Amino acid sequence: MKNIDQGHDVAKAPGDSGAIVISIDAMGGDRGPEAIVDGLALAAQKSPSLRFILHGPEGTLAPLLAARGLTERCEIHHAEGVVTMHDKPAAVMRNGKGTSMWSAIESVRAKEAEVAVSCGNTGALMAISMIRLRKLPGVNRPAIASFWPSRNPTGWNVMLDMGADVKAEAADLLTYGLMGTSYARNALGLTRPRVGLLNVGTEEHKGHAELKVAYDLMTKAQDAGQFEFIGFVEGNDLPSNRVDVIVTDGFTGNIALKTGEGTARLAGELMREALTASPLAKLGALLAMGPLKRMKERIDPRRANGGVFLGLNGTVVKSHGSADATGVAAAVDLAARLARSGFSAKLAARVASASVSGQDAPQGDETSEKVS
Repeated sequence: MKNIDQGHDVAKAPGDSGAIVISIDAMGGDRGPEAIVDGLALAAQKSPSLRFILHGPEGTLAPLLAARGLTERCEIHHAEGVVTMHDKPAAVMRNGKGTSMWSAIESVRAKEAEVAVSCGNTGALMAISMIRLRKLPGVNRPAIASFWPSRNPTGWNVMLDMGADVKAEAADLLTYGLMGTSYARNALGLTRPRVGLLNVGTEEHKGHAELKVAYDLMTKAQDAGQFEFIGFVEGNDLPSNRVDVIVTDGFTGNIALKTGEGTARLAGELMREALTASPLAKLGALLAMGPLKRMKERIDPRRANGGVFLGLNGTVVKSHGSADATGVAAAVDLAARLARSGFSAKLAARVASASVSGQDAPQGDETSEKVS
């Protein structure tokens, strides 16, 4: 980790009145700032109201923005330091103040931007976010929520925790359920999400003690929390249309995530081998090009790029470290949707009381009620 003193001038967030401002760690990705700025260009083309604060060396970023016509829509906060993928979170907490990652989180803390986006080191990003943004009242352990491809009409399920903390007590799992409900309502537009608790079986007697206690807590909280608790779900339910929000601890969630990614890569490689194995196979692939392209687009992990840190006084989106321009644009689009919905305030209200009724309803939901 390069730890060089930061020297940015704190300025007002860029853009016109009513613009959505996103804080971007421009130096965190494996592909360098070029891929991140390319992703911003795609996101900016799609959403003219977006404005950005970029954090990193001004001498590096300014030419990239100028080449893509983004200078008027971006503001640079100069930060020389870079958090690498090999840096330990504890070291970053002590010495990371001059880095682009730290600066990106500071913009959210200072209310200069609504959401921060980073492709950098997950552990370091969570550590900095917890230090600078602090946990919401009522949250013991923050969680990372990600989209999972599914058979649901939205095309996705929400799963948390994906690795913020390997442990989770029963009360934490209930909080994850409440936060996941809020996320599903605002990111997917679901009025009453179906919440399931990941277990080794669907029978009520299965699982360890924390899961059984969490089962009872969620059963009692579902009406006040405006979610439908469907009980235990298994691994084969992750991509199903049976559930909308899957709750588990970070140890299990991260293993499931990496297993799913690895299996998807293997399936893609085997399919390519099969479709190029012979002239006849290549002809069949040519005839099936349309359906194959649609399937590839449906399961393209770049479309779901962006894990959201839940349980903090501010919204942080963690993009995959190897994200290309398309992946970065997807993470920025997610950040913008959450900002437009007022997600941060709604999540705080959701966590503040298990008796919340409709406080975090999606925009346009006329049935919203205030916290009692």
